[in-house]
Amino acid sequence: MGILDRFSLAGKTALVTGAGRGIGRGLALAFAEAGADVALTSRTEEQLEDVAREVEALGRRAIVLPGDVSTADSARAAVEQAIRQLGQLDVLLNAAGVAIRRPAEEVTEEQYDTMLDVNLRGTYFACQAAGRHMLERNTGSIVNIGSLTTSFGLPLRSVYAATKGAVGQLTKTLAVEWAARGVRVNCIAPGWILTPLTRPLHDDPQQSDWITGRTPMGRWGTPEDLQGAAVYLASDASTFMTGQTLYVDGGFIVA
Repeated sequence: MGILDRFSLAGKTALVTGAGRGIGRGLALAFAEAGADVALTSRTEEQLEDVAREVEALGRRAIVLPGDVSTADSARAAVEQAIRQLGQLDVLLNAAGVAIRRPAEEVTEEQYDTMLDVNLRGTYFACQAAGRHMLERNTGSIVNIGSLTTSFGLPLRSVYAATKGAVGQLTKTLAVEWAARGVRVNCIAPGWILTPLTRPLHDDPQQSDWITGRTPMGRWGTPEDLQGAAVYLASDASTFMTGQTLYVDGGFIVA
């Protein structure tokens, strides 16, 4: 197999959570372009239908699974439906996430629960459900989406950072548990990526200038900047890689 062939996802299937927009949408399209059939889940069906049309325009099959993955039951259901409709699941990418910026002393229990449920609970139980299926087949790749806050402190993000730090540690632990049985688990930690979620920061000149000034590459990233890392981790190009967090951040974390 040639090196470029190892990056192909032809014949593989993937489930992407949070696929309706932003990072999830961008990585779902990358998987499709690399040859995978893709199941898409998110809360907004209209957005999913738009992404599904883009996937199909790339010549791949798209499965639309509207739903909220913030509970154990809903996360498991998304995985089970993807397996049922695609026939198997080779790749899980957990991109569903929510960030609420607020001083730590002002965070409400409701805000805490919202971030914990979406960012960690949903990720954990999607990993569990996909992992069971992949372990039966002795093959599979799980890619979680972390954050700069997986290892870097930023103000106004205490709960978000706690959930993303947990995702980083979950990635390592699952990788160690499942490596010998053919299932790899890795994480991508994006830097400042322009999405609908981060648009308010981008449009605030003071905030945006700080971000670009603090980032050695001097710009915001885009979901397309994450596509290469995601395809690499999902594909046979990374068969000896597990438990790792790739920081795709324009150099932010090392500056």
